[in-house]
Amino acid sequence: MEKMRKTLRVRKERAILVAAIQHSGSDGDDLAELTALAESAGAIVVDRFQQKIRTINPAKYIGKGKAEQLRERVKRFKADVVIFDNDLLPRQIRELEEIIQVKVLDRSELILDIFATRAKTRQAKLQVELAQLEYTYPRLTKMWSHLDSLAGAGGGTAAGTVGGIGTRGPGEQQLEIDRRLVSKRITELKRELTNIDKRRVREINGRKGLFKICLVGYTNAGKSTILNALTNAGVFVEDRLFATLDTRTRKWNLGRGAEVLLSDTVGFVKNLPHQLVASFKATLEEAVNADLLLHIVDVANPDALQQIESVNKVLEEIGCGERPTLEVFNKVDIITKVGELEMLQTLFPDAVCVSAKTGLGLERLNDVVSAKYKGAELLLRVASSQSNGKVQSFLRAHGQIIKEQYLDGSVLIDVRLGRNQLAGLKRLGAEKIDIVS
Repeated sequence: MEKMRKTLRVRKERAILVAAIQHSGSDGDDLAELTALAESAGAIVVDRFQQKIRTINPAKYIGKGKAEQLRERVKRFKADVVIFDNDLLPRQIRELEEIIQVKVLDRSELILDIFATRAKTRQAKLQVELAQLEYTYPRLTKMWSHLDSLAGAGGGTAAGTVGGIGTRGPGEQQLEIDRRLVSKRITELKRELTNIDKRRVREINGRKGLFKICLVGYTNAGKSTILNALTNAGVFVEDRLFATLDTRTRKWNLGRGAEVLLSDTVGFVKNLPHQLVASFKATLEEAVNADLLLHIVDVANPDALQQIESVNKVLEEIGCGERPTLEVFNKVDIITKVGELEMLQTLFPDAVCVSAKTGLGLERLNDVVSAKYKGAELLLRVASSQSNGKVQSFLRAHGQIIKEQYLDGSVLIDVRLGRNQLAGLKRLGAEKIDIVS
């Protein structure tokens, strides 16, 4: 069987994309991003269908007449799958599949599928499986259908495709699983990911005293390229959506003895499924614990402002909304729309413009981050009684101890400590705190 799988030529699925737009006045391409997502999932986009609607049809999302039009388009373009740029209810998917006669996916299911194909490490695979199961769980009736029926929902998937978009990941086990078994598996995954989360927290705690910077941004904004440019990390870079699912951390030498930790993490996207945000909690912990966020923005993208807003929304959701943030405008070397950069600079006057590809602006970025690093840390000389273990424990947990001297029942400690920790130190009863620099 395995040999047969290897020799079978898998045909790419032919997809029709649908955007049902409720808001008025949209003059942009509402399907541009869905097209990129579908192609990232391995589909060939054969048709795009936009429809403005006043209200959502509770049974089919769009009206019956439009659904019948879609059925005719499916026949004309020999499509295997219809993908909506909206989140659909299970009932709506069933009703649409009955009319259209091919598999119907929504935006969340498409994104989950892409994550399933990108996951390489055990942690990423567990996170994706959990997100897929939590998405699928409320959509179960009594049991899952077998993979074969999933692959050809409505009989529309042509021979030559294996599984197809929306059926990859945990579904490939080809088991009939009811709610009880799915619930049990979700519990197991959460337990295992909690253990991974604890290990990651210990790793992060082990870096206390080091200034931590995390790269955040929309998918394909160039975060990994910037990580390579600043740290010579040698991380493999791909020009595709969600190329990075795992956190990579490298040391960044800012010069003059200043060294910080720079982490790259998973990219965000508009309407990122909340199941993914929850499942990737351990991975996103780097951003939550960062001293500074570098928000990388692809300013060559015509939707840059909307992408900034989408990223900020996710940052709020994971508890990073108040973290110190520096916007970094990447890809300034390939901007084509006149006035776009100037408009963004007006909104974000402190942003640093760079091109990770050519190196333009990276020296200035280094200088700006160095200034923020120096402004965030103090060099202190702390005198305390040796019997006051709370002071010493606090400094070891939150600072970087440079030197310790024990004299006549007292201890003199030279330490680098964040300004935001100074008030906490003062409350612990140190005999003397001198700010050296």
